[in-house]
Amino acid sequence: MLEQFLDKTKFESYEDFMANFKVKVPERFNFGYDVVDRWAEAEPDKKALLWTNDRGEERQFTFADIKRESDKTAAFFQSIGIGRGDMVMLILKRHYQFWFSIVALHKLGATVIPATHLLTEKDIIYRCKMAGIKAIVASGDEIVTGHIDRALPQCPTVEHLISTGPCVPEGWLDFNAEIEKAPEFTRPAVANENDDVSLLYFTSGTTGEPKMVAHDFTYPLGHIITGSYWHNLDENSLHLTLADTGWGKAVWGKLYGQWIAGANVFVYDFEKFEPVDVLKMIERYGITSFCAPPTVFRFLIREDVRRFDISSLRYCTIAGEALNPSVYEQWLKLTGIKLMEGFGQTETTLTIATYPWLEPKPGSMGCKGPQYDIDLLTADGRWAEDGEQGEIVVRDNGHKPLGLFKEYLHDPELTRNAYHDGIYHTGDVAWRDEDGYFWFVGRTDDVIKSSGYRIGPFEVESALMTHPAVVECAITGVPDEIRGQVVKATIVLAKDYKERAGEDLVKEIQNHVKRVTAPYKYPRIIEFVEELPKTISGKIRRVAIRDKK
Repeated sequence: MLEQFLDKTKFESYEDFMANFKVKVPERFNFGYDVVDRWAEAEPDKKALLWTNDRGEERQFTFADIKRESDKTAAFFQSIGIGRGDMVMLILKRHYQFWFSIVALHKLGATVIPATHLLTEKDIIYRCKMAGIKAIVASGDEIVTGHIDRALPQCPTVEHLISTGPCVPEGWLDFNAEIEKAPEFTRPAVANENDDVSLLYFTSGTTGEPKMVAHDFTYPLGHIITGSYWHNLDENSLHLTLADTGWGKAVWGKLYGQWIAGANVFVYDFEKFEPVDVLKMIERYGITSFCAPPTVFRFLIREDVRRFDISSLRYCTIAGEALNPSVYEQWLKLTGIKLMEGFGQTETTLTIATYPWLEPKPGSMGCKGPQYDIDLLTADGRWAEDGEQGEIVVRDNGHKPLGLFKEYLHDPELTRNAYHDGIYHTGDVAWRDEDGYFWFVGRTDDVIKSSGYRIGPFEVESALMTHPAVVECAITGVPDEIRGQVVKATIVLAKDYKERAGEDLVKEIQNHVKRVTAPYKYPRIIEFVEELPKTISGKIRRVAIRDKK
């Protein structure tokens, strides 16, 4: 499959990769026809999706199965008037119907809006009004369908509600029954053009209201690097990315790049995350590749990992937030596997990563890839020197890079603010070392200015994470009359330390940070909490901590 899109698929070194990686973009590329259906034709029995849930149910789908079920789903959608350009929201948790639906909607040229099951009535109304959603396909959970039903009177564009069961409320269509009785699928004469909007994400909203990030139909090809060269997958891989389908990381790790690489995607469909269950799945199914946010690895290293036979696991990647070096070192000690970090956004595909030819530097995101021209822009508008902090930006060199978002839908001003003069501004600050490795500092809004110093949250958080009392933490700036801002640490304590929460432990942690990093960075304020506010993607919402009164 890779040979259809790349002239060269094997690279001897990072330098070879940077010089010779180039994607051939077909006219009117459609992931459903040009990847799923081609695999089904060439190797119908090839394994595509291994799904299991926390009730012990299990389904292995081949590419022939995915073609058949996505065609039936597309035929059903056609029968209710869904076609090119129509907006369809999918709230499907980790249910396998998500894969049927997203491929079907691609085949029709419709726009897919993945969404989390944690949306409230208010969230649903906001999305329906902003995007003009025509249909909602949701898991048949009473909480989810209840929120949607209550939102419906304020969602005038919604024509169809579709449930995958077990609950199918009055007025809803039964997804599973409808796809079985749908007429034969008729492929549209022209499903899409490359610049049509295929995928629309509402950003997770770490700051302010979610933005509508629109990607075109070539976006899946931007994830060839993700699957084949960051996850390091091949046709014998069984890959698990731990992500809800409502988060952008799902198509990063459970669909596009993985199926282009020919890997079998593993899906564990659960209601409540238990770290030990991940280890059980790796052992039971022989998972070879695993990707998760740092939060998951922070919990995994506190389990008795050596109690499980996870010898099938060959490769681990990590993204979502910057990786604390202490977590890297502990996972390596427990498993012998190096965590290969990657960086990107809802607006991009993978932009910076530790690729297979690179030796990881714990705490670094890695180096830039060949798909994006990455640089650092200082606050005063200069290109940053090595060792100097700057905003991570993408230069477009006269044309939009493959994988970069098309626009913030219906908001040209917001689009221009982020992407203008040939440069896309990520809003993330980093510095680059002399070897070309990038080191995350924080969001531009999160960098703390205290007594003339610029302090990145991540460097203080990494120092805190080396203290055994700290399970998770977040660093924010608090206004101060003398220093401008002071550093505040919001900390989730380990079980053994919860009874010690108090001034003595605060002093101990403060002194520890002073020893581990530059003393001026230590947190002058420390608050102990039971949990940190997070987005569905697992990112810490520092804005919620700052706004807390």
